[in-house]
Order: sequence, then structure tokens, then C-alpha cells
Amino acid sequence: MISVTVLGSGTCVPSLQRSSCSMLMETGEAKLLFDCGAGTIRRLLEAGHMITEIDYLFFSHLHPDHTGELVSFLFSTKYAGWSRARKTPLTIVGGKGFVDFYDGLRKVYGEWIEWDEELLKILEMDNGAEDRAAFEGFSVKTLPMRHTEQSLAYRISDNTGRSAVYSGDTDRNENLSLLAKDADLLICECAHPDGLKVEGHLTPSLAGEMATWANVKNLMLIHFYPECDGVDMVGQCRKTYSGPLYLAQDLMQLKI
Repeated sequence: MISVTVLGSGTCVPSLQRSSCSMLMETGEAKLLFDCGAGTIRRLLEAGHMITEIDYLFFSHLHPDHTGELVSFLFSTKYAGWSRARKTPLTIVGGKGFVDFYDGLRKVYGEWIEWDEELLKILEMDNGAEDRAAFEGFSVKTLPMRHTEQSLAYRISDNTGRSAVYSGDTDRNENLSLLAKDADLLICECAHPDGLKVEGHLTPSLAGEMATWANVKNLMLIHFYPECDGVDMVGQCRKTYSGPLYLAQDLMQLKI
């Protein structure tokens, strides 16, 4: 079983209801955090989890609303106090260029965010093609998305065959449907309503189209800009998708 908790369903636009992008997945004993925008650490606490419990941190791309709390996450974890100190490694996964991005942060913050090599591991995936990695209790498959040069979507599969896909930010592209093929859950960005389409992002009907092509069992829309407020996002998505549908809200939980 894979358990999903929405930590941030919003964007870079400040909101009292929606934190910036972040998603917690739990599979077996592993806790996986996807993106770490502003508000993630607080939402994680509200969901009943400590930052030291996170085993893996996956980044879809490097925009600030997806990476903005990485420094705070590393700093807070390092100085959380002996009674709450991290005792197990954290693995950070990103696309090509993530190591350079982290090295840039280290040049600014130095030892405040530097950890012992035994506790912090960084893995770069291949943005040019399909890439796979196996971890204890689950496996990861990635494909590049149409947003930035670093953009990746992730497919997580547990040992029972259950699978969940996190799109990150993306425009309409075949890779998303290929990666999400027959998945139990697709967590898909849906930044603006139909009629307000912008480059690099999806709308409800386009997200539904991707999900239908992929034959996913459940679809969750996420990453809502304020333009989505008061709009019938479900109705627009139903033009192209007829399966179980969820509109993400902060602290929403779903088990598959």
C-alpha cells in the first residue's frame, strides 16, 4: 500500500489555504518527500511527522516554489537537538544539475547545511531518457517533463505492485502518459483552468487527457494558482477523464 499526504497544493503565490508544492508518500517503512516549497516543514508537522523521519527527498525541478525550503529542511534537521537528531541517511534525488545546485547552496550557507557524508546522499537521475533506481521496499522510474531542463516526473512502485506517479510541473507531453501507464494514482499538476492555458503547465481537460491515455485508476489534480479558485475544475476535467478524481487540498490523505 502507498499512502499519500498532500503537504502543499499551491504555487509560488502566497496563500493561507495552500502551501507551495510538496507531497509525502509512505510505502512500507519508507517516507518519501516530493518537492519542498514554502510551508512544507510546518505542514509535515501538522500531518504528524518530524523532518528527521524523511528517508528520501525527490525534486521535480529547481524552481523556488519546489525547492524553497530545502535549506531550512537541511539546517533544521542538522540542529534539531540531540534527542531528535537524524540517525538514518537522507537520500536526495533530482535531475541533471542538482549537484551543482546543492553546491551553490553550500557556497552560501556553508557548514549550516553540510552533513556527514554517511547521512546525506545525493543522486542525479538522467534527464535525457528513462531512468530507474531501486531502493529498499520500492523502486523509482523517471522520465523528463516539458517544463525546464531539469524537470522530471517520478513513478514509485512498491513491492506489492502498487504505483503512484508525481508529475511535477509539466506541459502536455507523451512522456507523462508513458510513465503513468496503468498507475494506481497520478498526481498531476493543473496550474490554470481551461481557457487560461500558459506555457509549461496543464489545465483540467489536458490533465484528464493525460490520465485517460495512461489508463490510470485514480487522478489527483494539484498545483493550483488562484485563477483556479471558484472554477468548476472537476467539470472541466470530466470533459476528458471519467475515473475517480480528487482536487488536492493541503493535508488531504489518500491510500492506494
